[in-house]
Amino acid sequence: MSAETQITPERISRTEALIRPHIRRTPVLPVDMLDFRRAAFPVQLKLECLQHSGSFKARGAFSNLLQRDIPKAGVVAASGGNHGAAVAYAAMRLSVSATIFVPSVSPKAKTDRIRGYGAELVIAGDRYADALAASEAHVARTGALSVHAFEQVETLLGQGTLGLEIEQDLPGIDTLLVAVGGGGLIGGVAAWLAGRIRIVAVEPEGSPTLHNAFAAGEPVDAPTEGVAADSLAPKRVGSLMFPIAQNYIERSILVSDDDIIAAQKALWDAVRIVAEPGGAAAFGAVLSGKYQPASGERVAVLVCGANTTAVQF
Repeated sequence: MSAETQITPERISRTEALIRPHIRRTPVLPVDMLDFRRAAFPVQLKLECLQHSGSFKARGAFSNLLQRDIPKAGVVAASGGNHGAAVAYAAMRLSVSATIFVPSVSPKAKTDRIRGYGAELVIAGDRYADALAASEAHVARTGALSVHAFEQVETLLGQGTLGLEIEQDLPGIDTLLVAVGGGGLIGGVAAWLAGRIRIVAVEPEGSPTLHNAFAAGEPVDAPTEGVAADSLAPKRVGSLMFPIAQNYIERSILVSDDDIIAAQKALWDAVRIVAEPGGAAAFGAVLSGKYQPASGERVAVLVCGANTTAVQF
C-alpha cells in the first residue's frame, strides 16, 4: 500500500481527534522582520516549540501509542533526543514502559527530559543510525513495539495534525517553511495540505537529506554533520514521506550553521522565544535572506523545537 493511500487527510483528521486530549494547541506569533533588522515584511511564527516534551514530536508519539497494540515489553524508540523525549512523555502519560536509545551527540537538555519522564535511557554510538541499530536489536530481543521517528505511518499521521492546526489557525497563508531531518514532520504536514499552501523545506548544509533525495530521485545517504545534527541528521530521508514530498514540496533550501545560530539568537533577542538549532533552522532561511518572499506573500515559519539549555547567547 502506498504512502498516499495510508497517510491521507481523512486519517490525519481522525488522528487529530484521537490525540487532541493529549496535546497542546500551540500559539501563533505574528512578527515583522524589521524586529530582526531585516526588510519590513510580516511573518507568522507557529510555536510548536511550546508543545508537550518541547517539540512537535509529541503528536507522532501519541498517535503511535493510541493507535497500535502495545505489548507487555512496552515501547522502544531511537532518537537524537526530541522523538525519544516525546515517546517517553506519551508513555508516562499512558502508563506504558519505554526504552529510549540515543547517540552520544544528544544534548543534556534532551536526555534529562527522557530520564525525567521515567523512561530507560540507553546511549548507543555517536549518531542516530547507531542508536537505531541498537534499538532494533532490543526489539528483536524483547518484543517491544518500535516507534520510529519518521518511517512509520502513525508517526506521519500524528505530525500531519500540525498541518491541520496551521491551516485552521492561519487561513490564507501562501507559504510555509518547515525544517527537515527524516521528513516525518514535513511529510505529514504536506499530506494534509495537499498543495493548498506552498511548502518549502529548510535543511542544514551539513545534513541535506531531502535536498539530496530530490537530486537523486529517491532517498539516498547524506552527511550527518552540523550544529543541528542531533535533530536534523539521519542518514537519509524516509521512504514513506518521499513520494509525498515529490508531489507537494516546492523545493529545499540549505542553510549554514551560522544561519541557524543567528536565527536562534534573533528569536531570543527580539521575541524571547527559545529554539534549539533544529527548531530555528526554518527561520534561519528567512533571516538570512535565503528565502525571499515576493511582495505581498503571506509567510509562516514553523519553530518546531526548544530542547536546549542555551538560552543566553
